[in-house]
Amino acid sequence: MSHKIDDILEAVLASYAAHPHIGKIGEKQFPKRELILAVLKKLQYVIFPGFFDQKELRSDNIRFYTGQLLEEIRGTLLEQIAKTLRLFDADCRELPDEEIEKRSERIVDAFLGAIPKIREYLATDIEAAYEGDPAAFSRDEVISSYPGIYATMVNRIAHELYELGVPLIPRVMTEYAHSVTGIDIHPGAKLGRYFFIDHGTGVVIGETSEIGEHAKIYQGVTLGALSTRGGQQLKGKKRHPSIGDDVTIYSGASILGGETVIRDGVVIGGNAFVTKSVPEQTQVSAKMPELQFKRHENVEFRSGEFLNYEI
Repeated sequence: MSHKIDDILEAVLASYAAHPHIGKIGEKQFPKRELILAVLKKLQYVIFPGFFDQKELRSDNIRFYTGQLLEEIRGTLLEQIAKTLRLFDADCRELPDEEIEKRSERIVDAFLGAIPKIREYLATDIEAAYEGDPAAFSRDEVISSYPGIYATMVNRIAHELYELGVPLIPRVMTEYAHSVTGIDIHPGAKLGRYFFIDHGTGVVIGETSEIGEHAKIYQGVTLGALSTRGGQQLKGKKRHPSIGDDVTIYSGASILGGETVIRDGVVIGGNAFVTKSVPEQTQVSAKMPELQFKRHENVEFRSGEFLNYEI
Protein backbone atom coordinates (compact mmCIF):
# COMPACT_ATOMS: atom_id res chain seq x y z
CA MET A 1 0.00 0.00 0.00
CA SER A 2 1.38 3.39 -0.98
CA HIS A 3 2.01 6.04 1.66
CA LYS A 4 -0.60 8.26 0.01
CA ILE A 5 -3.30 5.54 0.18
CA ASP A 6 -2.22 4.71 3.73
CA ASP A 7 -2.76 8.32 4.79
CA ILE A 8 -6.16 8.42 3.06
CA LEU A 9 -7.13 5.13 4.71
CA GLU A 10 -6.31 6.51 8.15
CA ALA A 11 -8.44 9.57 7.46
CA VAL A 12 -11.37 7.44 6.25
CA LEU A 13 -11.15 5.18 9.32
CA ALA A 14 -11.10 8.27 11.54
CA SER A 15 -14.23 9.46 9.72
CA TYR A 16 -15.89 6.10 10.49
CA ALA A 17 -15.18 6.67 14.17
CA ALA A 18 -16.41 10.27 14.06
CA HIS A 19 -19.69 9.51 12.27
CA PRO A 20 -20.76 5.99 13.28
CA HIS A 21 -24.44 6.66 12.54
CA ILE A 22 -23.84 6.61 8.76
CA GLY A 23 -22.12 3.23 8.77
CA LYS A 24 -23.06 -0.33 9.74
CA ILE A 25 -19.67 -1.83 10.63
CA GLY A 26 -20.16 -5.07 12.53
CA GLU A 27 -23.94 -4.92 12.05
CA LYS A 28 -25.00 -8.30 10.68
CA GLN A 29 -28.73 -7.70 11.05
CA PHE A 30 -29.16 -4.71 8.76
CA PRO A 31 -31.49 -5.59 5.83
CA LYS A 32 -29.94 -5.73 2.37
CA ARG A 33 -31.32 -3.40 -0.27
CA GLU A 34 -30.33 -5.64 -3.17
CA LEU A 35 -32.30 -8.55 -1.68
CA ILE A 36 -35.37 -6.35 -1.16
CA LEU A 37 -35.23 -5.22 -4.79
CA ALA A 38 -34.78 -8.83 -5.93
CA VAL A 39 -38.02 -9.66 -4.09
CA LEU A 40 -39.73 -6.75 -5.83
CA LYS A 41 -38.65 -8.10 -9.22
CA LYS A 42 -39.93 -11.60 -8.39
CA LEU A 43 -43.23 -10.14 -7.20
CA GLN A 44 -43.53 -8.41 -10.57
CA TYR A 45 -43.08 -11.85 -12.20
CA VAL A 46 -45.88 -13.27 -10.04
CA ILE A 47 -48.22 -10.34 -10.60
CA PHE A 48 -47.70 -10.11 -14.37
CA PRO A 49 -46.77 -13.68 -15.39
CA GLY A 50 -45.16 -13.91 -18.79
CA PHE A 51 -44.53 -10.18 -19.20
CA PHE A 52 -41.16 -9.65 -17.53
CA ASP A 53 -39.67 -13.05 -16.70
CA GLN A 54 -37.51 -14.80 -19.27
CA LYS A 55 -39.10 -18.22 -18.86
CA GLU A 56 -41.76 -19.33 -21.34
CA LEU A 57 -44.85 -20.00 -19.25
CA ARG A 58 -47.36 -22.67 -20.14
CA SER A 59 -50.32 -24.28 -18.44
CA ASP A 60 -48.19 -27.33 -17.62
CA ASN A 61 -45.41 -25.39 -15.85
CA ILE A 62 -47.13 -22.34 -14.38
CA ARG A 63 -47.99 -24.03 -11.09
CA PHE A 64 -44.45 -25.22 -10.39
CA TYR A 65 -42.84 -21.97 -11.57
CA THR A 66 -45.11 -19.70 -9.55
CA GLY A 67 -44.81 -21.90 -6.48
CA GLN A 68 -41.04 -21.76 -6.73
CA LEU A 69 -41.13 -17.95 -6.99
CA LEU A 70 -43.43 -17.68 -3.97
CA GLU A 71 -41.11 -19.91 -1.92
CA GLU A 72 -38.11 -17.74 -2.85
CA ILE A 73 -40.00 -14.54 -2.06
CA ARG A 74 -41.19 -15.94 1.26
CA GLY A 75 -37.73 -17.06 2.33
CA THR A 76 -36.09 -13.72 1.58
CA LEU A 77 -38.89 -11.67 3.14
CA LEU A 78 -38.84 -13.77 6.32
CA GLU A 79 -35.17 -12.99 6.81
CA GLN A 80 -35.28 -9.33 5.80
CA ILE A 81 -38.45 -8.48 7.76
CA ALA A 82 -37.07 -10.18 10.88
CA LYS A 83 -34.00 -7.94 10.59
CA THR A 84 -36.07 -4.78 10.28
CA LEU A 85 -38.22 -5.75 13.26
CA ARG A 86 -35.15 -6.32 15.43
CA LEU A 87 -33.66 -2.97 14.48
CA PHE A 88 -36.61 -0.62 14.09
CA ASP A 89 -39.60 -1.98 16.01
CA ALA A 90 -39.38 -0.95 19.65
CA ASP A 91 -41.73 -3.76 20.69
CA CYS A 92 -39.40 -6.37 19.19
CA ARG A 93 -36.02 -5.24 20.47
CA GLU A 94 -36.22 -7.22 23.69
CA LEU A 95 -37.96 -10.27 22.24
CA PRO A 96 -36.12 -13.56 21.71
CA ASP A 97 -35.28 -14.52 18.16
CA GLU A 98 -37.99 -17.18 18.10
CA GLU A 99 -40.72 -14.62 18.78
CA ILE A 100 -39.41 -12.23 16.15
CA GLU A 101 -39.28 -15.05 13.61
CA LYS A 102 -42.88 -16.01 14.41
CA ARG A 103 -44.00 -12.39 13.99
CA SER A 104 -42.12 -12.16 10.70
CA GLU A 105 -43.79 -15.38 9.52
CA ARG A 106 -47.27 -14.03 10.30
CA ILE A 107 -46.52 -10.83 8.40
CA VAL A 108 -45.09 -12.58 5.36
CA ASP A 109 -47.94 -15.07 5.09
CA ALA A 110 -50.51 -12.27 5.40
CA PHE A 111 -48.69 -10.28 2.72
CA LEU A 112 -48.46 -13.21 0.30
CA GLY A 113 -52.14 -13.89 0.89
CA ALA A 114 -52.87 -10.35 -0.35
CA ILE A 115 -51.31 -10.92 -3.80
CA PRO A 116 -54.65 -11.80 -5.45
CA LYS A 117 -56.12 -8.52 -4.11
CA ILE A 118 -53.10 -6.58 -5.39
CA ARG A 119 -53.60 -8.15 -8.83
CA GLU A 120 -57.31 -7.35 -8.76
CA TYR A 121 -56.62 -3.67 -8.06
CA LEU A 122 -53.87 -3.51 -10.68
CA ALA A 123 -56.23 -5.01 -13.26
CA THR A 124 -58.50 -2.00 -12.71
CA ASP A 125 -55.54 0.39 -12.94
CA ILE A 126 -54.53 -1.09 -16.29
CA GLU A 127 -58.09 -0.76 -17.54
CA ALA A 128 -58.19 2.88 -16.44
CA ALA A 129 -54.89 3.57 -18.22
CA TYR A 130 -55.97 1.89 -21.45
CA GLU A 131 -59.46 3.41 -21.56
CA GLY A 132 -58.23 6.82 -20.45
CA ASP A 133 -55.33 7.22 -22.85
CA PRO A 134 -56.08 7.39 -26.59
CA ALA A 135 -52.36 6.92 -27.24
CA ALA A 136 -52.42 3.45 -25.65
CA PHE A 137 -52.06 0.81 -28.36
CA SER A 138 -53.06 -2.09 -26.11
CA ARG A 139 -53.29 -3.23 -22.51
CA ASP A 140 -50.07 -5.16 -23.08
CA GLU A 141 -48.35 -1.90 -23.95
CA VAL A 142 -49.69 -0.32 -20.75
CA ILE A 143 -48.32 -3.16 -18.60
CA SER A 144 -44.99 -3.38 -20.41
CA SER A 145 -44.08 0.28 -20.68
CA TYR A 146 -46.14 2.75 -18.64
CA PRO A 147 -44.15 4.17 -15.70
CA GLY A 148 -47.36 5.08 -13.88
CA ILE A 149 -48.41 1.43 -13.82
CA TYR A 150 -45.03 0.35 -12.48
CA ALA A 151 -45.07 3.01 -9.75
CA THR A 152 -48.64 2.06 -8.84
CA MET A 153 -47.75 -1.64 -8.70
CA VAL A 154 -44.85 -0.94 -6.35
CA ASN A 155 -47.07 1.23 -4.15
CA ARG A 156 -49.72 -1.48 -3.92
CA ILE A 157 -47.07 -4.01 -2.87
CA ALA A 158 -45.35 -1.64 -0.45
CA HIS A 159 -48.63 -0.42 1.02
CA GLU A 160 -49.57 -3.96 2.09
CA LEU A 161 -46.25 -4.29 3.91
CA TYR A 162 -46.66 -0.79 5.40
CA GLU A 163 -50.11 -1.68 6.73
CA LEU A 164 -48.68 -4.86 8.27
CA GLY A 165 -46.21 -2.74 10.25
CA VAL A 166 -43.04 -3.56 8.33
CA PRO A 167 -40.37 -0.86 8.80
CA LEU A 168 -37.96 0.36 6.11
CA ILE A 169 -38.67 -2.25 3.39
CA PRO A 170 -41.77 -0.53 1.92
CA ARG A 171 -39.85 2.74 1.59
CA VAL A 172 -36.90 1.03 -0.08
CA MET A 173 -39.35 -0.31 -2.66
CA THR A 174 -41.18 2.93 -3.38
CA GLU A 175 -38.02 5.02 -3.51
CA TYR A 176 -36.59 2.59 -6.04
CA ALA A 177 -39.73 3.08 -8.14
CA HIS A 178 -39.26 6.84 -7.67
CA SER A 179 -35.70 6.59 -8.96
CA VAL A 180 -36.68 4.75 -12.16
CA THR A 181 -39.99 6.50 -12.97
CA GLY A 182 -39.75 9.98 -11.44
CA ILE A 183 -43.00 9.23 -9.58
CA ASP A 184 -42.79 9.53 -5.78
CA ILE A 185 -45.61 7.70 -3.96
CA HIS A 186 -45.13 7.09 -0.25
CA PRO A 187 -46.06 3.53 0.78
CA GLY A 188 -48.54 4.94 3.29
CA ALA A 189 -50.65 6.56 0.56
CA LYS A 190 -53.98 4.83 -0.08
CA LEU A 191 -54.93 4.42 -3.74
CA GLY A 192 -58.42 3.43 -4.85
CA ARG A 193 -59.31 1.23 -7.80
CA TYR A 194 -59.00 2.41 -11.40
CA PHE A 195 -56.12 4.74 -10.52
CA PHE A 196 -54.19 6.21 -13.44
CA ILE A 197 -51.10 8.41 -13.54
CA ASP A 198 -50.65 9.74 -17.09
CA HIS A 199 -47.05 10.52 -18.13
CA GLY A 200 -46.13 10.75 -14.46
CA THR A 201 -42.80 12.54 -14.22
CA GLY A 202 -42.66 14.72 -11.11
CA VAL A 203 -45.78 13.34 -9.40
CA VAL A 204 -45.52 13.40 -5.59
CA ILE A 205 -48.11 11.68 -3.37
CA GLY A 206 -47.50 12.05 0.36
CA GLU A 207 -47.80 9.48 3.12
CA THR A 208 -51.28 10.32 4.43
CA SER A 209 -52.89 10.97 1.05
CA GLU A 210 -56.10 9.10 0.33
CA ILE A 211 -57.34 8.73 -3.25
CA GLY A 212 -60.75 7.37 -4.27
CA GLU A 213 -61.74 5.35 -7.32
CA HIS A 214 -61.40 6.41 -10.96
CA ALA A 215 -58.91 9.17 -10.13
CA LYS A 216 -56.62 10.43 -12.89
CA ILE A 217 -53.44 12.41 -12.25
CA TYR A 218 -51.11 14.03 -14.76
CA GLN A 219 -47.40 14.83 -14.58
CA GLY A 220 -46.05 17.27 -12.03
CA VAL A 221 -48.95 16.94 -9.57
CA THR A 222 -48.19 17.25 -5.86
CA LEU A 223 -50.41 15.93 -3.09
CA GLY A 224 -48.40 17.36 -0.25
CA ALA A 225 -48.32 18.89 3.21
CA LEU A 226 -48.86 22.56 3.90
CA SER A 227 -45.72 22.66 6.02
CA THR A 228 -43.16 20.19 7.32
CA ARG A 229 -41.43 22.57 9.70
CA GLY A 230 -42.68 20.52 12.63
CA GLY A 231 -40.50 17.64 11.49
CA GLN A 232 -40.84 14.48 13.58
CA GLN A 233 -43.53 16.11 15.72
CA LEU A 234 -45.90 15.74 12.75
CA LYS A 235 -45.37 11.98 12.50
CA GLY A 236 -48.65 10.09 12.48
CA LYS A 237 -50.79 13.17 11.76
CA LYS A 238 -52.92 13.64 8.63
CA ARG A 239 -50.76 16.00 6.58
CA HIS A 240 -51.82 15.30 3.01
CA PRO A 241 -55.11 15.77 1.13
CA SER A 242 -57.95 13.35 0.49
CA ILE A 243 -59.16 12.92 -3.09
CA GLY A 244 -62.65 11.61 -3.92
CA ASP A 245 -63.95 9.45 -6.75
CA ASP A 246 -63.87 10.48 -10.42
CA VAL A 247 -61.38 13.30 -9.80
CA THR A 248 -59.02 14.56 -12.50
CA ILE A 249 -55.94 16.59 -11.58
CA TYR A 250 -54.07 18.19 -14.48
CA SER A 251 -50.35 18.79 -14.78
CA GLY A 252 -48.50 20.99 -12.34
CA ALA A 253 -51.32 21.28 -9.80
CA SER A 254 -50.48 21.31 -6.09
CA ILE A 255 -53.03 20.22 -3.51
CA LEU A 256 -51.81 20.65 0.04
CA GLY A 257 -52.91 20.00 3.60
CA GLY A 258 -54.36 17.20 5.68
CA GLU A 259 -57.70 18.95 6.04
CA THR A 260 -58.05 19.54 2.30
CA VAL A 261 -60.72 17.31 0.75
CA ILE A 262 -61.30 17.22 -3.01
CA ARG A 263 -64.75 15.72 -3.36
CA ASP A 264 -66.23 13.51 -6.07
CA GLY A 265 -66.25 14.64 -9.68
CA VAL A 266 -63.87 17.59 -9.23
CA VAL A 267 -61.53 18.71 -12.02
CA ILE A 268 -58.39 20.56 -10.92
CA GLY A 269 -56.83 22.55 -13.75
CA GLY A 270 -53.15 22.73 -14.57
CA ASN A 271 -50.88 24.71 -12.22
CA ALA A 272 -53.67 25.29 -9.71
CA PHE A 273 -52.59 25.77 -6.09
CA VAL A 274 -55.25 24.38 -3.77
CA THR A 275 -55.10 24.56 0.03
CA LYS A 276 -58.79 24.31 0.94
CA SER A 277 -61.53 21.78 0.30
CA VAL A 278 -63.45 21.74 -2.98
CA PRO A 279 -67.14 20.70 -3.20
CA GLU A 280 -68.20 17.92 -5.54
CA GLN A 281 -68.66 18.43 -9.29
CA THR A 282 -66.55 21.60 -9.27
CA GLN A 283 -63.96 22.78 -11.75
CA VAL A 284 -60.95 24.60 -10.32
CA SER A 285 -58.63 26.52 -12.60
CA ALA A 286 -55.75 28.92 -12.18
CA LYS A 287 -56.17 32.32 -13.83
CA MET A 288 -54.49 32.20 -17.19
CA PRO A 289 -51.46 34.48 -17.51
CA GLU A 290 -51.85 37.34 -19.94
CA LEU A 291 -50.10 36.68 -23.23
CA GLN A 292 -48.19 39.58 -24.73
CA PHE A 293 -47.52 39.53 -28.48
CA LYS A 294 -44.59 41.50 -29.82
CA ARG A 295 -43.27 41.55 -33.38
CA HIS A 296 -39.57 41.17 -33.92
CA GLU A 297 -38.04 44.18 -35.56
CA ASN A 298 -37.42 43.95 -39.31
CA VAL A 299 -39.57 40.82 -39.65
CA GLU A 300 -42.43 40.82 -42.09
CA PHE A 301 -45.31 38.41 -41.26
CA ARG A 302 -47.44 36.99 -44.02
CA SER A 303 -51.03 35.91 -43.68
CA GLY A 304 -51.36 32.64 -41.76
CA GLU A 305 -47.95 32.82 -40.06
CA PHE A 306 -47.74 32.57 -36.29
CA LEU A 307 -46.54 35.51 -34.29
CA ASN A 308 -43.70 34.97 -31.84
CA TYR A 309 -44.92 35.74 -28.37
CA GLU A 310 -43.65 35.92 -24.84
CA ILE A 311 -45.43 35.51 -21.51
